Amino acid sequence: MSVLKTDPGTSARPEPRSTRNGKAGRAAKTGRKRGAGRHLHGGRWTYAVLIVFTAVSLFPLLWTAIAASRNNTRLAETPPPFWFGGNLFKNLEIAWTDANMGTALLNTIVVASTIALGTVLFSTLAGFAFAKLRFRFKNLLLLLVIGTMMVPPQLSVVPLYMLIAELQWTDHLQAVILPTLVGAFGVFFMRQYLLQALPTELIEAARVDGASSLRVIWHVVFPAARPAMAVLGMLTFVQAWNDFFWPIIALTQTGSPTVQVALTGLGRGYIPDQSVIMAGALLGTLPLLIAFVVFGKQIVGGIMQGAVKG
Repeated sequence: MSVLKTDPGTSARPEPRSTRNGKAGRAAKTGRKRGAGRHLHGGRWTYAVLIVFTAVSLFPLLWTAIAASRNNTRLAETPPPFWFGGNLFKNLEIAWTDANMGTALLNTIVVASTIALGTVLFSTLAGFAFAKLRFRFKNLLLLLVIGTMMVPPQLSVVPLYMLIAELQWTDHLQAVILPTLVGAFGVFFMRQYLLQALPTELIEAARVDGASSLRVIWHVVFPAARPAMAVLGMLTFVQAWNDFFWPIIALTQTGSPTVQVALTGLGRGYIPDQSVIMAGALLGTLPLLIAFVVFGKQIVGGIMQGAVKG
């Protein structure tokens, strides 16, 4: 029977308590550093970069307000003004009167809101169908829908104008609303979102409970798609508000103009009055700024609700 011998120099010795405590402390610190839920703090360079980007983003709006508060002679001088003048309210009044801005703002609110609501509704329904329903030629139809995004909008101007002229919709708001009531981007966007955010088991459970198709859409699909619907509605509203190409063809300045069409009538003459034009642009931008200030938290909350999983 052999006996194992141990080298006295290499015999196992218990670690000192101070060493164990030091390792445990370092492990705990490392765990706290790498643990979930820790707060991230920005340094000086982070704040510097954010301040620079914020200043660059706000400069066009600030320059519009400065130019709207000056006169045409001062804007033509070198260097241009970099602070506010005393003609802001005068120029705003001229722009409001000359461009019939009250009617234009009301028309634009109606047009942009209707297009946003219609796009969100129809895109959600179509996106749900392409994402979760089974029917023949689904992939082919989806490919055709996406393919329409590659067609330049200028190609459809002539036949579309002939159609609204035949329907006698020229210079009416429906001529601007109906052609853009749903788009391929919205359908594709909602389809991609619902593929991940809406489990098929949830729809099947609702079916087992006896829910009809409309009940499934109202109580299952719409709540799951709410964050994406908020984002799509915001993007569509801003795009419809700023749209110029088709409204300038379908509408006139004296009939039912939108804001962008009404602004084309400002500053006419041998020498356009740039300060009045800037005042009109400022009037056309203020409603969007007010909407973002009022509904900004809801929009960001909807985006974050769709971004956080688990």
